[in-house]
Amino acid sequence: MEELRRRGYSGQLTLIGAEDWPPYDRPPLSKRVLTDGIDPSLNADFASLEVDFHPGETAVALEVPAPAAAASPAAPASPAPARASGAARESALITNRDKYPFDHLVLATGSVPVTLPGPGPQRVLRTYDDALALRALLRPGLRLAIVGAGWIGAELATAAAAAGCQVTVVEAGPAPLAGALGAVAGARTAPWYEQAGVELRTGTAVESVERDGLALAGGWLAADEIVTAVGVRPAVGWLAGSGLVLDNGVSVDPWLRASLPGVYAAGDCAAFASLRFGVRLRVEHWETALHAPEVVAANIVGGAEVYDPVPYFWSEQFGRMVQYAGHHAAADRLVWRGDPDAATWSAGWLSGDTPRLTAVLAVNRPRDLLQGRRLIAAGAAVDAARLADPAVAVKDAAR
Repeated sequence: MEELRRRGYSGQLTLIGAEDWPPYDRPPLSKRVLTDGIDPSLNADFASLEVDFHPGETAVALEVPAPAAAASPAAPASPAPARASGAARESALITNRDKYPFDHLVLATGSVPVTLPGPGPQRVLRTYDDALALRALLRPGLRLAIVGAGWIGAELATAAAAAGCQVTVVEAGPAPLAGALGAVAGARTAPWYEQAGVELRTGTAVESVERDGLALAGGWLAADEIVTAVGVRPAVGWLAGSGLVLDNGVSVDPWLRASLPGVYAAGDCAAFASLRFGVRLRVEHWETALHAPEVVAANIVGGAEVYDPVPYFWSEQFGRMVQYAGHHAAADRLVWRGDPDAATWSAGWLSGDTPRLTAVLAVNRPRDLLQGRRLIAAGAAVDAARLADPAVAVKDAAR
């Protein structure tokens, strides 16, 4: 909304949100909302932006007349100018309350948490209301079971341990963050749990969530409260049958255009074609939600901007700032910079015979992260031996 107005868009703007809250930042939910109770609201001025805001309203269907030959997001041709055709005006978004015709539609429905089977109550941490409810629960002695040792699970365990809870984290994978970083790099974070007084059980599957604990594969874990943090799925189920191409989210091209005219997608729900990495990516992190809408806004008003970032995200866990940038494959070579048992260290992933940096991980080493991200963006070849030397600046590892 703000970016469209900044770029001179003067048409009607309607914002529809399923939550009762106005727009807010999600990263603080697992960080400072739990610990300090801060309000993450973005304080958008809808009056000055001339935005018609509809909170607590849910999108349920999409009506878009299919063109004779829809563009394929997997193989885009060239960016199209802003549409003003009669066909586009016939398109409409259907909600649980009303029908909204549109010339352009931006889908930013985000994602929904995955939950586990079983009759017992389980909490998730996705919304501001979720965070407020969890904050009210955290107290000394509370037996808290967290299922999942990913980014959210680790941050929640950090806050709960600081509040005096008896925390047990159950992870089906071989190590914390194995899905995001791989088991080798993720395992370097496992000692942090014990140091914080948190019990970590890896390689442990949950069979069922029960009313007073978790039924584990071969065991039982008693708990007063259970939080499930095993990942999310793009909130696109309501688009089934709409004609939009869905592929782990709304499939969009490098201009963030979906497969139907006038429709764009951004944020957690969008799977975009990355020219840089040659794969389709869906990135569930704040920086994507921040910058992808800038590209959408530019292209709605007639631009031809491509979205092709070096993905970046960060996590504050157990007194450490953990940052990651890029996108690495399982076959990429992992190179350590410094001792991963120390307070500060970093690592990089290399691919190709003439190696290029595909991703960088930094623990309390923000300069390594910043310089590594620039090398990834430049596509520069690097000297693996120099990259592995923590005395050599990451930028100086470039060949």
